[in-house]
Order: sequence, then structure tokens, then C-alpha cells
Amino acid sequence: MAGSVGNDSLDDDSPISEINVTPFVDVVLVLLVIFMVTAPTLMKDAIAVKLPKSTTSDTKVLQTLGLAVNRDGVILLNGIPATEEMIRAEAKKILSQSPEATAVIGADEEARHGDVVRAIDWVKAAGIERFALQIERKTGGSSGEETSAPVGP
Repeated sequence: MAGSVGNDSLDDDSPISEINVTPFVDVVLVLLVIFMVTAPTLMKDAIAVKLPKSTTSDTKVLQTLGLAVNRDGVILLNGIPATEEMIRAEAKKILSQSPEATAVIGADEEARHGDVVRAIDWVKAAGIERFALQIERKTGGSSGEETSAPVGP
């Protein structure tokens, strides 16, 4: 018989008793891909971990001093217009709690460079050596995601 595979003693009218494995493997691979794509999203919502509480901890809570410079050149400390003395007092309070305190300085994109430098000088004069400039990351479109870029020693 030309083109027959397998048992040559069977005639053409007998039923096919062999399994064709190729479609089965295709279906299994498609199901595997679907499982691999959906599993991370299902597991992220399904795993609820309630962490134990402890009275002692090895982690340090770093204190931050938040400053902002608006377009008019006013330096704000936690949303309130501040003088150099107010910033020094707040910095000393934060440094007494955490010697590795960091200042986060955000500035309006229309703020003058000199005003931002003045805010940095006030922070460094108050004793905080580490600071970060707050920016908005621009990716493809404007996502509005805020990040901090660390600056300093």
C-alpha cells in the first residue's frame, strides 16, 4: 500500500486505533502559555501575607526633611513658607533623631536656579549633607510619576 504508515496488514476499512499526538501537544503547549501568562496576576492578588510584629528591629527609619521651591522663589518647609532659621531648627531636630537624615528638595520647573541653590545651601548649613532632588520621570508620555535622584556624598 502506498502512503500507509504503521501496520500494513490492516485494510483501509478498519478503524484507526492509534492516537495522533501532534494536536494533543499543540493544545497542551497553548494551555501552558495561557497558564504562564495568567499565573503571576492571579498570585499577586491571592497571596496575602500578614507579617509578624516585633518590639526590636534591625532596620533604621531614615528621617527626611522636605523642602520645595516655588516659581516665585519662596522656599517651603512641609508646605509652609520657611526662613533659614526655621529650616535649621527642623534640621537639628531631625538630625538628633537620625544622624543620616536626608533632605528632599523639589522645585518648580520655572523656579530660578539661584533659589534652588539657596535651598541646598540652607540644608547643608543646617548640617544635612545628603539630599535628593525630586523630579518627575518623563517616559514616552508624561506619566506624572515622582522620583528622587540622590545627590551628595
